[in-house]
Amino acid sequence: DLLEVVEERHGHASTIVTSQLPVDLWHEQIGDPTIADAILDRLVHNAHKINLSMKGESMRKKYAGLT
Repeated sequence: DLLEVVEERHGHASTIVTSQLPVDLWHEQIGDPTIADAILDRLVHNAHKINLSMKGESMRKKYAGLT
C-alpha cells in the first residue's frame, strides 16, 4: 500500500514522511527488498532529510512535572 501511495505522488506532489525508525532499517521492516528499494528510491531521491536526535530528558516528562 505504501508503495502505491509513494508511486502515485512521485514527481507530482510533495510527500512528508515521519518515522522513529532510521531509514537504514526500513528494508528489514518492509520485508521485501524489491519493494523497499522502490519506496526508498522514490522517497530519498531529492529529499530534504531532517534527523532529530534526543538529548536530555523527555519534554513530556519535563512539562508534566515528572522530573
